[in-house]
Amino acid sequence: MPKSSAKLSSDQLVRLIREIRGDRVMLDSDLASIYGVETKALNRAVKRNRDRFPEDFVFQLSEDEWKNLRYQIGTLKAGRGMHRKYLPWVFTEHGAIMAANVLNSQRAVQMSSQTDWTSTKQQSCRFCGR
Repeated sequence: MPKSSAKLSSDQLVRLIREIRGDRVMLDSDLASIYGVETKALNRAVKRNRDRFPEDFVFQLSEDEWKNLRYQIGTLKAGRGMHRKYLPWVFTEHGAIMAANVLNSQRAVQMSSQTDWTSTKQQSCRFCGR
């Protein structure tokens, strides 16, 4: 996803939505990119406001889920320091909106209003093989 894009197209959004544990979710790194913040800043904001993020808003992937997802999306990189240190968090639509509310970023507020997952439901289900 291009970091400089001011508006997210529905095609770009569909490519970022995955189905995990029966929920349509987005990786923390993808959501951080959309909101114009670092992944660690997003995760820090979630940890500081954990009471606003129940399990149906955000959850951490298991090691097996992350390994399978990495193979599917091709995020394996060569070299020292090129892999994630921690397992990623994934956000449902409600979690993504709540993340925009707790981040101190104007772009997060703007992008959350443009990010309508419900309009991409059919496309994302087709993408997820459902």
